[in-house]
Amino acid sequence: MTEIRKRRSRDPVATREAILEAARALLAKDGPEGISLSEVAALAGVNRGTAYQHFETRENLIAATAEWVSDRMFRDVFGDPETIGERRVEQVDVADTTDRVANFAMDNPELCRIWLLQLLASPDPMADPFWREYEGSLQRFADSDLAEDGVDAEVLSVLMLAGAFLWPIWARSHARSEEERRPLARRLAQECLRLSLYGSMRAERFPQIAERLRDERPEKAPAKAASSS
Repeated sequence: MTEIRKRRSRDPVATREAILEAARALLAKDGPEGISLSEVAALAGVNRGTAYQHFETRENLIAATAEWVSDRMFRDVFGDPETIGERRVEQVDVADTTDRVANFAMDNPELCRIWLLQLLASPDPMADPFWREYEGSLQRFADSDLAEDGVDAEVLSVLMLAGAFLWPIWARSHARSEEERRPLARRLAQECLRLSLYGSMRAERFPQIAERLRDERPEKAPAKAASSS
């Protein structure tokens, strides 16, 4: 253990990654409420002072973990961020993307919850790569002739991701096997697709709501930007 600590102390990048890896393991197991820098340092094989040099507070460590989750989600759902570029709406496989989000959420419930909470608290959500691509994709969809008139991409993005990342907590996916998680992810994906394609009401039976949706258009100014100004 002493040799490992000495080796890591000469390589700050490797030390930081070891600390983050330990944090991810503990967060996935116990959630943000049950983590401390001391525990993370012990699992990473570094002393507590070294951990504090890299992450001055527990909150900074959780924020850094959320950044890692964002990058991992981006790669699992959309592909390599260095090469993906801006995809055309017609090129997006909606069902496949929905399945990928659902599977990632079921396999990483606590990490996704941490990411979501960090995003909701962020004064600039567009700084997060995964959110920027997800909301941007829905906005491009809303601006195309594939969408109904008046779709609010920002609200829809929050609703879809909140549902996707809270369902695994409700379904206790952390306590289930891989074989059990796959059908749960499929259930989630199916309902997300159903809501997107049909909604839950027969439009002809609710003409007053259909009229409201036609007459009221979402404001283009993002709610987050407005609240932080």
